[in-house]
Amino acid sequence: MDFQNYIPPRASPHITKWISELDIDIRFVNARKTKLGDYRFRNNQHFITVNNNLNKYASLITLTHEIAHAFTFVEFGKTIKPHAMQWKEIFKKLMLNFFDYNIFPDDILSALSRYLINPSASTTNDEFLSLILRKYDSEIFLTISEINDGDNFTYSGEKYMKCQKIRKRIKCLNLNNNRYYLFNPIAQIKIN
Repeated sequence: MDFQNYIPPRASPHITKWISELDIDIRFVNARKTKLGDYRFRNNQHFITVNNNLNKYASLITLTHEIAHAFTFVEFGKTIKPHAMQWKEIFKKLMLNFFDYNIFPDDILSALSRYLINPSASTTNDEFLSLILRKYDSEIFLTISEINDGDNFTYSGEKYMKCQKIRKRIKCLNLNNNRYYLFNPIAQIKIN
């Protein structure tokens, strides 16, 4: 598995050690809209997939997130929920390995430090971290949070109008069917 092409080079020794220790099958796959990575255990084998369109910093965070699931499974089995406190502690412990090796730029380190206080099921749930990571993408898109209320945009071929923020989501009107939908503030869009 050639994961080294997807992560910062200085992170490779830790990732290699963990993959070897747990005998993990890792694959970088075509991007999925609903998740950045995935962990499965079947037939006595750990399987991890990570979207292949992530920048190297987002790939490292996502890969470490999924490896934390493997370690959590080995230690606790199926007795806990996927993003329970046990997983959070293991994920934090694994991520801290990368804070001493100048792997992340300062802006990501700062956002990541804040995120790791209480990591959620996905980095996309942390708008600040997601926007910082997005700066390092090879292709830049606008997000819903970057446009004004009342602006029109296209998402997955459908036309929408941004209405207002409701808690953590943004309410938008689908101009094709006149229904309202809630979007993640960092959903990538095209301007009409």
